[in-house]
Amino acid sequence: MKSFNKLPPQFQCDKVKAYYDILCGKRFSLAIKRATDIFVSLILLIILIIPIIIVSLIVKLTSKGPVFYKQERVTKYGKTFKILKFRTMVENADRLGTLVTTNSDSRITDVGRVLRKYRIDELPQIFNVLSGNMSIVGTRPEVPKYVNMYSPEYYATLLMPAGITSLASIMYKDEEKFLSNKDNADEVYITQILPEKMKYNLIYTKNFGFRYDIKLMLKTVKEVFA
Repeated sequence: MKSFNKLPPQFQCDKVKAYYDILCGKRFSLAIKRATDIFVSLILLIILIIPIIIVSLIVKLTSKGPVFYKQERVTKYGKTFKILKFRTMVENADRLGTLVTTNSDSRITDVGRVLRKYRIDELPQIFNVLSGNMSIVGTRPEVPKYVNMYSPEYYATLLMPAGITSLASIMYKDEEKFLSNKDNADEVYITQILPEKMKYNLIYTKNFGFRYDIKLMLKTVKEVFA
């Protein structure tokens, strides 16, 4: 980890320091986490390369636009990167609505609904993990717009790489359904859902450990097929 005084200015506060000190005592676990990320991602890539190719062809042949959706997100120490997903919405969807997606969102394609239901759209993030921008387990990365609204304590969740799955994403697996009946989905997300998700993200950051990550991985698989 970086020295605390070399972190971005918004990180250098007492509330973040408390989490920083906890993670500094888990340096070995952090190293194991990275090694596990690489190992698991390579295994998954070998197993899933054919399904990834097949899904890519289906996405390309069933709707206009690129196979992959790329969006700027925020990860460790406030660094931005391009998250990779299979495109599940119409082309240029970001210009046609809010940054959050509701369950009844008309921008989602028919194939996209299936991919999102089983989280197949997340598979390309294996490459984000291999590049070091993401981890298998961690805080789900937010867009800069929402990160800019963080309270000081929330920056503690950016002391580790963003994750494909997280405690918050498990607890809020039906987030899109909750937002589907809201006319002001973006405002509801910012004022109601984001603060609740951040509570879970902070719990994860505080209790991070190898066994905890394995537990969340298994719980994610269970929830996907529930």
